[in-house]
Amino acid sequence: MISRKHSLLGAGATVLLGAVTIVAAAWFNRANAATSVSSGDVIRGESFSAVYYMGADGFRYVFPNDKTYFTWYEDFDDVVWITDAQLADIQIGGNVTYKPGVKMIKINTDPRVYVVTKGGVLHHVDDEATATSMYGSSWNRMIDDVPDGFFSNYTIDSDSAGDVDFDAAEAEASVDNINDDKSLIAPETMSVTANGYSPIDVEISVGQTVTFTNNDTTKHTVTSEDLTWGSGTLNPGDSFTRRFDEAGTFGFFDSYDSSNTGAVYVE
Repeated sequence: MISRKHSLLGAGATVLLGAVTIVAAAWFNRANAATSVSSGDVIRGESFSAVYYMGADGFRYVFPNDKTYFTWYEDFDDVVWITDAQLADIQIGGNVTYKPGVKMIKINTDPRVYVVTKGGVLHHVDDEATATSMYGSSWNRMIDDVPDGFFSNYTIDSDSAGDVDFDAAEAEASVDNINDDKSLIAPETMSVTANGYSPIDVEISVGQTVTFTNNDTTKHTVTSEDLTWGSGTLNPGDSFTRRFDEAGTFGFFDSYDSSNTGAVYVE
């Protein structure tokens, strides 16, 4: 088992992202904002420097710091600016993890060093010889400290990097983008109308999302039968996206007209 300690660059991340805000804010106004965003876009709002990945599932994913961002992108040239109001309408789905194969990572409270594979799955590195075989003689420069608070975004596998025959180049090539890394796919869609939900039910897989859009001219809701989740009031044109992480049947109704019901079947 190998371990390594080195200085954190947390303050540097703040300076870097802050500098982007200062430079860009000089020309940005609402007229410059994109009218829509697409899956795969890197987006940010007007007021804050946080950058997000627009997932295929309809959620935005946070880049926790600049180190994570730069495992995926070389610069900020393609960041899409939107208004704060547009950004607020897109729900947060979670955090982006390191691109597989680019770097090894560790945290201060764990002496082990880990390689990153698809989906943020980690495998510990057994010894210095293994690290050298994977990343060369400068392997100790290929380690980033991840703040403890972000380490929960990863899954630790009991198999070591050697057990799974980890190859850094193959790991990096295993994903094309963050959608691929997180296995994100487009949500199923349901329309809320004057006549109820359309379609009245959908079938999805565990982990998939459903987007409900109010296409009527009056207010509606999507409220679960057990009252554990809901959209709140959806004004005309508003949308609500929910991920279903467990198998089962999830019924719901419209709080403005409880005779309107629907269901999501998760397998």
